[in-house]
Parts: sequence; C-alpha cells; structure tokens
Amino acid sequence: MLQTFERYPLTFGPTPIEPLKRLTAHLGGDVALYAKREDCNSGLAYGGNKLRKLEYIVPDAIRSGADTLVSIGGVQSNHTRMVAAVAAKLGMKCRLIQEAWVPHEDAVYDRVGNILLSRIMGAQTQLVDDGFDIGIRDSWKRALAEVEAEGGKPYAIPAGASVHKYGGLGYVGFAEEVRQQEAEMGLRFDYVVVCTVTGSTHAGMVVGFAADGRARNVIGIDASCTPDQTKAQVLDIARNTAALIGAGDIVADDVVLNPDYAYPVYGVPSKETVEAIRLSARLEGMITDPVYEGKSMQGMVDLVKKGFFPKGSKVLYAHLGGAPALNGYSYTFRNG
Repeated sequence: MLQTFERYPLTFGPTPIEPLKRLTAHLGGDVALYAKREDCNSGLAYGGNKLRKLEYIVPDAIRSGADTLVSIGGVQSNHTRMVAAVAAKLGMKCRLIQEAWVPHEDAVYDRVGNILLSRIMGAQTQLVDDGFDIGIRDSWKRALAEVEAEGGKPYAIPAGASVHKYGGLGYVGFAEEVRQQEAEMGLRFDYVVVCTVTGSTHAGMVVGFAADGRARNVIGIDASCTPDQTKAQVLDIARNTAALIGAGDIVADDVVLNPDYAYPVYGVPSKETVEAIRLSARLEGMITDPVYEGKSMQGMVDLVKKGFFPKGSKVLYAHLGGAPALNGYSYTFRNG
C-alpha cells in the first residue's frame, strides 16, 4: 500500500516479535501474549515508534530545503528526542518546544532522560509552562516564526508527528510487516494492543489492519486522559491516511479506544501502572515507561484478567519505546 511513497530509512528493518511466555503463564495461560519490539527498531538514540513515522516525513523535509526541524512535546517527550536524533543524522538544526504537560515534580525531571538526550544531540530545547493538549500549540507556531526571523528555514513536525500529512503512513507499514511475520510464524494475531495519545500510531494501524478486516481488533489504550479529543483525532488521521493511500473508508466504529487506564492524568502513573511496569520487567525483562507503555501494559494485563480476550486468543502488544523517560521518575522507583 505504500510503494508510491518515498521512505528515508532510519530503522534496522522489521522489528522482532517475541512471545511473552512468563507473562502469559502468570495470567493463566488462556491468552497467548506477544510483543512487537518497536523499542528496538534503531540505533538512533534508543529508537521507538516515532522513527517509523519520521521515515515517511524526512523525504518531504529534505525536498523542502529546510535547515531546521521544529517540533514540540512534553518535557520528557520521546518524540522530540527522536526529532533531535533525526536532525543530527541529517545534519540539520533542531528546535524543540518542551511544554509542561505533566504535573510531575521529580527534582531532576527536566535534566534527565529524553530531554537530556536531545540536548546532548545538539537540539535547542525551550521549556514552556503550558499544560497538556494534543492540538496545535501557539508555542510551536512561535518557534517556527522565530526560526524564520533568524534567517533559517524551518520544517514543521507536530507533536508525535501525528497530524502531519504523512504521519499515519509508518503504522500502515507496521500492519503490512505484521502480516508478513504472521505468515513466517504460521499464526495470526487476534488483537493488537497499542498506547494512544496524539493518535497517528493507532490511526495507521487502523488503516493498515482494515485491509484484512482487523481494524476493530486494534485496541487503543488511552494515555491522554482526554479520550474524546484523542478518539476524534485518531479517526481524522485514519481517514486522511486512508484517502492518501487510496484505501477504503474508515468509520467511527473502526477506532476502538479504552479510556480506563489513563488516570490520574497524562504523564502521571497510577499505582496500577507502576505495578504493571514492575510486572513486565520482572517476568520478561521488558522495560516500559510511566507515560505510555506502562499504561498500555496495565490495560492489556487487566483486560486479560477480565476475560476481554476470548480464550485461545493471540494478542500482540505493540511496544512503542519510551524507556528513557523512566529517569524522570526515579523517586517513584527508588526501591525498585
């Protein structure tokens, strides 16, 4: 479905799928759990799902003649870390707006983890005291204008690379990759579990899996704590992506978003999220983070316990990365 779109390779290739045997057994063995390791997809600054999106955005940035990538996220944004890494790889400058999206007061929060890595890679990071919102932000618009005023040529990459024209393409490719791996493994996944915030990862999967009737088997676990806005954005991105690649129509019911695990607010882990992070780490050695993957892991584990997935189901957990953010929550895990 993506043959006509230029892709700039930033990843190692297809990401591995591994069975989560101990977690499966711990949860009773009736549902077989697997993880697709998007967190291991590249040598660029620890990788993660944003790179799969950026592979389809970078060619447009190069064609534009830009010299500066300009993006936005929270202080511990995985996305801005990846934009900084891509800018370094391309030999471009990078301007990052880091908004105060998370009411988290760890003393080292703005000096470690993702923002530390972005600074090491040479990005100009600007801390802004604006709260969380998945929409287009004035601070980002101002940064674009400032780069122009300074004589640069900015290229705009929105939060999560999500509402960009090409933002959904990478995870259409994810679905195609999964189908190829299913054929090689001799199985078929009944469900895919994915964390959802700005929406293009989930949206791309919806479009990609719609090709074989599995759009509604993509179970988004909301981590935004603004589920109505998030679901609307996923649907909008999915429809735009489907139109872009000439796929069939996407309807509202194709977007499945579970809002039950985002509490208390975006970026702040609940006691249950922390328990899920420890569980996957201690059973599988698989590290998840407090903002995204910990909440989707919590959701998947709880849904298995509640019998949401029929007995005998094979469930694929999309591990999107994000572990560097754990450094900003060191006090939470001071005793492990």
